[in-house]
Amino acid sequence: MQHIEAGDVAWVLLCTVLVLLMTIPGLALFYAGMVRKKNMLAIMMQSFSLCAVMTVVWMVAGYSLAFTDGNPWIGDLSRLFLNGLAEKWDQPFTLGAGTANAQPTAIPESVFLMFQMAFAIITPAVVTGSCADRMKFSAMLVFFILWSLLIYAPLAHWVWSATGWLATLGVADFAGGTVVEINCGITGLVCALVLGKRLGYGQENMAPWNLSYAVIGACLLWVGWMGFNAGGAMGANARAGMAVLVTQIAAAGATMTWTLAEWLLRGKPSVLGAISGAVAGLVAITPAAGFVLPGPALAIGLAAGVVCFWMSTTVKGWFGYDDSLDAFGVHGIAGMLGMLATGWFAFGPLSATKDAPAGTAIGGLHLLGIQGTAVLATIAFCGIGSWILLMITDALVGLRVTNDEEREGLDIVLHGEQLF
Repeated sequence: MQHIEAGDVAWVLLCTVLVLLMTIPGLALFYAGMVRKKNMLAIMMQSFSLCAVMTVVWMVAGYSLAFTDGNPWIGDLSRLFLNGLAEKWDQPFTLGAGTANAQPTAIPESVFLMFQMAFAIITPAVVTGSCADRMKFSAMLVFFILWSLLIYAPLAHWVWSATGWLATLGVADFAGGTVVEINCGITGLVCALVLGKRLGYGQENMAPWNLSYAVIGACLLWVGWMGFNAGGAMGANARAGMAVLVTQIAAAGATMTWTLAEWLLRGKPSVLGAISGAVAGLVAITPAAGFVLPGPALAIGLAAGVVCFWMSTTVKGWFGYDDSLDAFGVHGIAGMLGMLATGWFAFGPLSATKDAPAGTAIGGLHLLGIQGTAVLATIAFCGIGSWILLMITDALVGLRVTNDEEREGLDIVLHGEQLF
């Protein structure tokens, strides 16, 4: 008989708070420390505002489009404004109840939807790093409201809903390699390309103005990521414990390899490199956290540090795009790496169920093929969809501030405030 477990409720609520902590203050500080001083308040305002706006969007329609049964591509409208939540508010929630892939839990639906809301908040906030220093505040709000409903919610349905087409295909994405990481990385790249480069990019000094802020933000992200990954277990159980362990190991491995690569190639290990490496490892282990053991987790982290260092410092220079704070180079690339690595390294018993005692995700060529399909589908959907939504936003309110406004700084131009 399914019933609510107090320990599971407490654990998922804690994980929800940790994920919210990743956006405000974690990501807000992380990004604020890496932009120029004249744009620091503006980038923090974006994270803070998105926390509020995405909350309302998720309540009104996002949750319904993502997690009701609907069809393989998108949910239905039965939970608009969280309609019907009061009917079984104090009973255990089953995702996809009555379907072939029903997933029972020991937590109420309010806790499940709040945990998922925290993901819907941080994903667009990460994208703002790619368009830092030049996007209108009004454009940012319009674009991400549309994007949350038309890109994020359908993708979450594909992967995490009981009826989504990638879920029924057997994709293994524990905490958002596709829904969060590849999604925000590809969206960020498209934003950077459509908006164009910052004025003076490549000629002026655009070094981070206050790395101490960025380090504090990175520390909050590292700690918060424990809830981000382990909350996917939907309870206080052994799988959650393994997710916490492998998350820590992967982050440590990527920090070491990014730092070492920079030390060998540039003569000194930088603080910015170390914190960027940590985030790369955390991103790469995100889809794998509930599916792999510590050894593969270390391998994933070590690889992520090197690959993301190369993408962010070398490949970006080859192609000349201005991904301001490397949302694509870190989140997009490490998300792809983590998804494919999960396909090879997934340890079956971690995903075992009563109906599938050998596990629902077993590493090998079959799962690797499914993971590759999910990666390619995510890239295509997010890339094309984000471009279309940017064109719509541009037609409605315009995307970019004027050259004079950009030179003056977004803090004073958009918000009438500045640091002295």
